[in-house]
Amino acid sequence: MWHVSSAQSVSQVIAHRGAWKVDSLPQNSIASLHRAIELKCAGTEFDVHLTKDDILVVNHDNDFYGIDIGTATYDELLAKKHPNGEAIPTAEAYLREGMKQKKTKLIFELKTSKLGKERTLHSADLSVELVKRLGAESMVEYIAFDYDACKRIVELDPDAKVYYLNGDITPAQAKQDGFTGLDYHFNVFAKNPTWIRESHDLGLAVNVWTVNTEEGMRTLLNQQVEFITTDEPALLFEVIKQFKKENKKQKRTRNKD
Repeated sequence: MWHVSSAQSVSQVIAHRGAWKVDSLPQNSIASLHRAIELKCAGTEFDVHLTKDDILVVNHDNDFYGIDIGTATYDELLAKKHPNGEAIPTAEAYLREGMKQKKTKLIFELKTSKLGKERTLHSADLSVELVKRLGAESMVEYIAFDYDACKRIVELDPDAKVYYLNGDITPAQAKQDGFTGLDYHFNVFAKNPTWIRESHDLGLAVNVWTVNTEEGMRTLLNQQVEFITTDEPALLFEVIKQFKKENKKQKRTRNKD
């Protein structure tokens, strides 16, 4: 979800929890990461929690097949496996795998800890430390629902690309606090129809999640948002392809007139 040049007017594809749906892969697995890369997605989103013993792990829910992540050690989480045989990935292992290529960005969602603000901010500290240690700054962009966590990441790495998820902050406030852009659910932008344009006027990028219908995709393509997050990346690629063809045809028609 890096900045798109003004010449780039068509949204780019972000795979939600990796590209998992078509092949029934586990969400947030290394396999779904590989599939998103194979599809040539602009980015692939993954969710990061902190274990009791301060290991960052990749999983969407607060529990991993019934084991509560925040109150379990990493070794305890290894008692369970994904259906494809994978263990829960550490964020380090996930990033190292993603860094074997340079085209699909790694969209690092820092999850809010159920154990409180202090634990969430500690997760932010460890996340930035990990990314810097791996030299992954150019490949990683951060998203989070916790506003203070977003601000902490900016404080720790002013050059980091950080997007806020929760939908309750105006574009002007996000710009003031040094964020790269807004990453809101499509319903938020529907209720605040000026926010996409306001974001662009302020130089903020816009991502919209989670958009799984052709109608929704087309609406956002017409609004020229930079990125669309979807569980259906293959469908979005096809919609974008058709959208480009239609735009070219319309342009040729206008030129003839």
